[in-house]
Amino acid sequence: MRPPRRSTLLAALSALALALPLVAEAQAWPAKPVKIIVPLAAGSAVDNAARIVAEKLSQDLGQSFVIENQAGAAGLIGAGNVAKAAPDGYTFGGFNDSIMTMVPHLQARMPWDILKDFEPVSLVATVEWGLVVNAEAPQRTAADLIATAKQAPGKVNYGSGGNGSPQHIAMALFASQSGVQMTHVPYKGATQAAMGVAGNEVQAAFQGIATVNSLVKAGKLRLVGVTTARRMPQFPEVPTVSESGLAGFEFNSWFTLMAPAGTPRPIVQALAAAVQKALADPGVKEKLYAQGLTPRGSSPEELAAATRAQLARYGALIKQNGITAE
Repeated sequence: MRPPRRSTLLAALSALALALPLVAEAQAWPAKPVKIIVPLAAGSAVDNAARIVAEKLSQDLGQSFVIENQAGAAGLIGAGNVAKAAPDGYTFGGFNDSIMTMVPHLQARMPWDILKDFEPVSLVATVEWGLVVNAEAPQRTAADLIATAKQAPGKVNYGSGGNGSPQHIAMALFASQSGVQMTHVPYKGATQAAMGVAGNEVQAAFQGIATVNSLVKAGKLRLVGVTTARRMPQFPEVPTVSESGLAGFEFNSWFTLMAPAGTPRPIVQALAAAVQKALADPGVKEKLYAQGLTPRGSSPEELAAATRAQLARYGALIKQNGITAE
């Protein structure tokens, strides 16, 4: 075997010299409190999940993980502040997939690029969704709602958290797959839309379970279907939308952690591993399940692939249904 050339040795030594500070930085990380910007309101499903996981990360890693809510402009402002933050491992974003894969198709001009301006860290949990009607409504299943909508095209109103919101996208997907026409009534937020169904202002809505759980328990809303592949253990009597009227229908929201582009890879991987450990904790699992969330966990590479696929999927759906943010 021939000895390596001097140039090859120099290149290898240079690469090692560059890598060693990153490794040392990752080993020392975190050396101070870490901020997680959530571009959504406090009390939202993603915010609740972020606080549950952040508490465990703080315990495990010995530094505070602080949640900072920066709601507004469909998440554009908060996400933009993550993109502009120093890529030093002390600012991350707690995003849902609406911010990541729906909003980019609804804005004429985007201030950031989800694929270029961020480093995926981990899919943390999914927010499971359900189809709700007023507690006094005659519908008991998704099939009943489809039948009602087919009998009176355009007469069934549904509420959402606004044009282009996940609630809007979910019902557009439902209507497209079932071949029904319903009228969209946008509210100023998901909670307001849920209250609209409870007050009989609109007849139905898709909502995150965490958003409507208390209204269902209080007898103001009826959960007629869940959008998971199988029935949820929390609601064993509630059929899936797939089994009760629309085969193959599934919908959920993500809670992910994203970093500014350029964040050192060892730190990204260290946080992803810490998230996996946190999600394995029985107490964390119990708290997430109680909120209507399913613990997930992923590698940065898996989240990157899922983001690209979801971006394409929602792009096609939004274009097909002519959905806009106006």
